[in-house]
Amino acid sequence: MTEQDQKKLGDILWDIADKLRGAMNADDFRDYMLSFLFLRYLSDNYETAARKELGRDHPAPSEKDRRPALAIWYKQNSGDVETFEKQMRLKIHYVIKPDYLWGSIAELARTQDEKLLKTLEKGFKFIETESFASTFSGLFSEINLSSEKLGKDYSARNKMLCKIIVEIGDGLQGFTTGADALGDAYEYLIGQFAAGSGKKAGEFYTPQQISSVLSGIVALDGQDPAAGPRKKLGSVFDFACGSGSLLLNVRNRMGPHGIGKIFGQEKNITTYNLARMNMLLHGVKDSEFEIFHGDSLTNEWEKLREMNPAKMPKFDAVVANPPFSYRWEPNESLGQDMRFKNYGLAPKSAADFAFLLHGLHYLRQEGVMAIIVPHGVLFRGGAEEHIRTKLLRDGNIDTVIGLPANLFFSTSIPVCILVLKKCKKPDDVLFINAAEQFEKGKRQNRLLETHINRIIDTYKHRRQETRYSRRVGMEEIERNGFNLNITRYVSTAAAEEEIDIRAVNKQLHAAQEKIGEAKKRHNAFLKELGLPPLP
Repeated sequence: MTEQDQKKLGDILWDIADKLRGAMNADDFRDYMLSFLFLRYLSDNYETAARKELGRDHPAPSEKDRRPALAIWYKQNSGDVETFEKQMRLKIHYVIKPDYLWGSIAELARTQDEKLLKTLEKGFKFIETESFASTFSGLFSEINLSSEKLGKDYSARNKMLCKIIVEIGDGLQGFTTGADALGDAYEYLIGQFAAGSGKKAGEFYTPQQISSVLSGIVALDGQDPAAGPRKKLGSVFDFACGSGSLLLNVRNRMGPHGIGKIFGQEKNITTYNLARMNMLLHGVKDSEFEIFHGDSLTNEWEKLREMNPAKMPKFDAVVANPPFSYRWEPNESLGQDMRFKNYGLAPKSAADFAFLLHGLHYLRQEGVMAIIVPHGVLFRGGAEEHIRTKLLRDGNIDTVIGLPANLFFSTSIPVCILVLKKCKKPDDVLFINAAEQFEKGKRQNRLLETHINRIIDTYKHRRQETRYSRRVGMEEIERNGFNLNITRYVSTAAAEEEIDIRAVNKQLHAAQEKIGEAKKRHNAFLKELGLPPLP
């Protein structure tokens, strides 16, 4: 599918969403729309694999019977179903009963069948509890099929669902609906819903171009970025993963087999479900990722609370876009937490450093962490200054990258990327000031591919460039009170041209002589006219 077709498909689906949601707010309708796209993907993928598995035994589509061909095969070969499903679990890691395939659901919607709503409820339950080897409990928990926002009674709700499903089916006609196409459409819709959600968008979506910067950094060799990309990442972790788009960007850069396992954590239940669907929809098998629903700051994930250092999980790469200046509740017990006790606690008004220290704690010794933070982290005093100073003295801060303003749906402020390592070779800090490198848009500014590549290449080769990047030694940073404000080290202002005072003075004298001569000629004319001369 071409990029133009991808955008066209995304636009069609967004128009459907915009037209059908009626009085329902965008966030509520998003969950219905994305869940149906997810079901369509699982069904298409399952039926494609079934055709390969059954070969000649797979029934041909019938114009008279509009159910999925697989439904016919199940009915005719009931004794072979168990063996077939075992094979499907081995090959694509999940099973969907014919009644719950998109084709069956779409046919119920086309015929306005009153069983549609109940069939959807059963189908969603089956996918959550029986389709996969892993149990995806609560995957559809935010989709309330009994909501009055769909209709006042069962019949009205069923009718509305029929309409939505028919519209989606019609919209997808003529498009290839493989993993890449529907995955791209899913990401596009998340972005569109994020644009309509304002500040709430920061809870679930990192713009793709910013994700590309972070993924480009962590994909390079951890100790010697100039050596080029790593061949393999054993694990990557995002402790505030939202809809999972940042993790998927890393996977996309590394290739489908370039990451051993993906780990994510998300506090918001709706967004947590979006992330799990997003992983599966992009072809990540259930054995290849693990996403936990819980609070990173209080460390609710039992896997991460392992006290034995030999068993504690450590990740090759950590990426994150946590909520900016989030208010939290630091307490005495957190002060003794392994993540914070050597640094102190971030202030109640801004948990930025608490998030950062959480990620750094679980980073492998040779690993790389790239995190998006507000600029205040670079220069604020008090507890944050103490944490920043220790990180600098310990050699953990490798690179500071300033980004342009208005890149996010959730905020117009400029933000920066901090690259951290537990073991880094250079004894300086690289500053990259990319604040003026962007394409201006109507609502949001954008980083173009050239801007992204320039940032990554500058980091890769630790290149210094006037008014863009500079390596700064610790002595200078210490003289500045461990303040990392980027413009202290790399100003984008063009140097003022030197003024030659003697040359200017000479020009002034020449100008005065010209004025005197002109005045003489002018007075001569006035005298001929019998008028008084100019003084």
